[in-house]
Amino acid sequence: MINDLISDSLTRIRNAAMRRLDSTTLMHSKVVEAVVGILADKGYIESYNVVENGVKKSINVVLKYDNGRTVINEVKRVSKPGRRVYKGKDELKRFKNGYGTIIVSSSRGVLPNDKAFELGVGGEVLCTIW
Repeated sequence: MINDLISDSLTRIRNAAMRRLDSTTLMHSKVVEAVVGILADKGYIESYNVVENGVKKSINVVLKYDNGRTVINEVKRVSKPGRRVYKGKDELKRFKNGYGTIIVSSSRGVLPNDKAFELGVGGEVLCTIW
């Protein structure tokens, strides 16, 4: 049984990228789908689609490579079930000098840090990626 679907999904993406796989399969939840959607919008993954297998759903993620190297340098889970991490809107302005992205769960939904700063909301920091 997996307690933290977000960290499991990030680990599957990280491991598939290290092994230079074309795609990987993640377990589905609404939050994981929102996180993967942000990764696709920011250009860290090529594409994703939700597959229904009867009652269960899964997410197929196609990874992105540039000249044989993965686009993802580092992906890290920040807020964990044992220790939640929250940041205000002013702390979400930039990450890695603008090259990275902080993914935040806010009252407006799951957002990247630039969108959260634009809307003026803070929230729970789910993960960072660059």
